[in-house]
Amino acid sequence: MDNNFSVIANNIKARRTIKPSTMNGHKIPNGHIASIIELADWAPNHGNTEPWRFIIFEEPAHYSKQHAELYKAANPGESFNETVYNNLSNQANAASHVIIAYQKRGDLPKIPVFEEIIATSCAVQNLLLGATALNIGAFWSTGGMVLKPAFAEHFGLGAEDSVLGVLFLGYTDQQPEGKRKVPLEEKITWNK
Repeated sequence: MDNNFSVIANNIKARRTIKPSTMNGHKIPNGHIASIIELADWAPNHGNTEPWRFIIFEEPAHYSKQHAELYKAANPGESFNETVYNNLSNQANAASHVIIAYQKRGDLPKIPVFEEIIATSCAVQNLLLGATALNIGAFWSTGGMVLKPAFAEHFGLGAEDSVLGVLFLGYTDQQPEGKRKVPLEEKITWNK
């Protein structure tokens, strides 16, 4: 196979989910973050809407505090769980950067929302593959308050915009093995 294919195939197969708790706290140069965001910007999209948007936190603790406070405000009284609050407060402690990825709805109503979400997901995948190529670990999270309307409102998203997740980026000393649980043959059907 061609060298270009081998390079991209190896990078795709090397990508792993690296939980923030396994990151080592070393800072990623902002230039690297800018480079992987540039890769995200090359995602395919219908109608050239380029719906992906990113909110980047250079200080992950600022993100964690806001996330935890959103949880606290949404869970008054007996529904409040101190452990959940503390976990959200400390979730990004070892990460270098946190990025909120969202889809900004454009002004082309002929483009279905799901296509804008798919395009933004492609942008996130480009970002993750760029991070992998730079030996940066990444974790794509939708937990906590991330998918709640209060989260989107807090970070200034419009009513038709959608949060796709929060990306925790950082270096790690771990090298987890890749695995596939379902054989590829069970995922495809060839037709003639």
